[in-house]
Amino acid sequence: MWVLITLPMRCRFAEDVRKTMFTGIVESVGTIAETRPVPGGRRLRIAVGPWASECRLGASVAVSGVCLTVTSTSSELLEFDVITETLDTSTLGAKRTGDRVNLERALQVGDRFDGHFVQGHVDGKATVAHVRSSAKECVIELALQHGLRPYIIPKGSVAIDGVSLTVASVRSGSFTVALIPTTLEGTTLSALSVGAEVNIESDMIARTIVHHLAGMKTGGGLTSESLREAGYL
Repeated sequence: MWVLITLPMRCRFAEDVRKTMFTGIVESVGTIAETRPVPGGRRLRIAVGPWASECRLGASVAVSGVCLTVTSTSSELLEFDVITETLDTSTLGAKRTGDRVNLERALQVGDRFDGHFVQGHVDGKATVAHVRSSAKECVIELALQHGLRPYIIPKGSVAIDGVSLTVASVRSGSFTVALIPTTLEGTTLSALSVGAEVNIESDMIARTIVHHLAGMKTGGGLTSESLREAGYL
């Protein structure tokens, strides 16, 4: 049986595409040069390479999948302030000097779009449960935090530490992805081992649909009024 779901014109997805977006295609790998506490969180100083000079104050950069705002620039270094909530939700709270991070600047109008829509709003963390490597690919199984499973769909998109990937398979509390050599060479994912934590951002379309359906269920089912409130009528 096929079920056709039409997204409302006023759904959150339509609003989000007007905000800062990323594609999950990592531009480079940076190194944390310094991390220090500041009121309300921590300040990260990251060596990003030559394109630091191209980033203005207030620009958005995805740091291992977390959208951060540039607060200071100097030579090949960028600084970011990270609030406590973000430190707790993501792996950035555990980062130390010398750790490597995936970097991607915000998407600009007219840019080639090779990944999927990524907001830089991490849903939570997952833990590497198993790694299987071969000459052609590396298959990683990740155990999900409670509550994230409904947003992970077989053959759907997911951002892992800011890297756009396709979900290979899904189990009750975990899922797998397959990484090609190019992805391993150009990101931090090559260093993952069992027990490591990664940032997870689910596909925004899947997340929007799940939220709308959950809202309809708790609101008493489908009615003309509920459809109108959700923007379908």
